[in-house]
Amino acid sequence: MNNMSDSSMIDNLVKKYQELKNEIGKIIIGQDKVVDSLLISIFTGGHCLLVGVPGLAKTLMVNVLSKALGLEYSRIQFTPDLMPSDIIGSEILDENRKFKFVKGSVFANIVLADEINRTPPKTQAALLEAMQEKSVTVSGVSYKLNEPFFVLATQNPIEQEGTYPLPEAQLDRFMFNVKLDYPTFEEELNIVKTTTIDRREEIKVVLTADEILNYQNVIKRLPVPENVYRYAVGLVAKTRISEGENHPYTQKYLSWGAGPRASQYLIMGAKTHAALHGKYSPDIEDVKAVAVEVLRHRIVRNYYAEAEGISTDTIIKKLLDE
Repeated sequence: MNNMSDSSMIDNLVKKYQELKNEIGKIIIGQDKVVDSLLISIFTGGHCLLVGVPGLAKTLMVNVLSKALGLEYSRIQFTPDLMPSDIIGSEILDENRKFKFVKGSVFANIVLADEINRTPPKTQAALLEAMQEKSVTVSGVSYKLNEPFFVLATQNPIEQEGTYPLPEAQLDRFMFNVKLDYPTFEEELNIVKTTTIDRREEIKVVLTADEILNYQNVIKRLPVPENVYRYAVGLVAKTRISEGENHPYTQKYLSWGAGPRASQYLIMGAKTHAALHGKYSPDIEDVKAVAVEVLRHRIVRNYYAEAEGISTDTIIKKLLDE
């Protein structure tokens, strides 16, 4: 660690993390793993893709999260007629006949891009460019986005008619691909009991934007042991058909492996996972904890995998077990 303050900041972060979980738990029942993944991606400075059927409270979850984090939130409902200017903003003539820039909904700290696969590529690209550059350019002028800046995009996995799937290169911009499952019977019982009565929970603000940026910087400074770097890069190499390192499962079931961004996100995610659990340096277990969600959207199954019903997650877990 650089100095005493870094380690004491990590200790504080663990307390804040518990407080956040408690606040979010007042309204969101279950979905622990999903909330964890969202928090890891936020403290890492990454973006998240949430995949789940409608009605699993994705919007509510993001709303509650932004309140507890003390961040400005905006929601963009993606539709086939949404234009890039609706997202990034546009120039209008004011009363003095001068052009002025009116900011679009991307100017917030947490942007929920709802059903991102419902909108044409041009509009998707506008959002993805903003995610990458953390700024938008209109008529040759660049405007910085608010920091911290996170995009949580949602996709509905069922209805594929009339959708525009994100290309591989654009999926790669998301740190995590998080799957939302149905609640367990007990959780659903609990959800129904608490949401069908008149009950309003107040969400307490646990952090500020500046504190989040400070924690992100502390996490970036965490030292990583050589064996952890080697494990992460080795794991990604195993997914590539052309590498000598790959796994028999890869040869048989994959047509495409993960790129170097996967290795970067594995290390960054492992650092954050370690920090949130009070460790001052990540180990191999921290890499494993984030591996499925980092790799899930970066590898492409081949015909045999689809024919045999072998899922992407099964393949990743097989690589992790070796």
